Amino acid sequence: MSAIKEEAIRLIQSLPEDCSIEDIQYHLYVLQKIENGLAAVDSGRSVSQEDVERRVEEWVKSTGPNPRSTTSETS
Repeated sequence: MSAIKEEAIRLIQSLPEDCSIEDIQYHLYVLQKIENGLAAVDSGRSVSQEDVERRVEEWVKSTGPNPRSTTSETS
């Protein structure tokens, strides 16, 4: 049996007996996303927390004021 299949079986067996198909799908999805993220970190395809915060700050500054918060159109 493949390692992936064994891991999926272990995950399913760890879930409560009354779990739904949606619960199984969700947990498999989350497991896949975690594995993809770890692989990205291992291969250097990640961004530091500090860099993300700097990028977000620059992005927020570049978008200017939110037009909805500066005007009211309730005439």
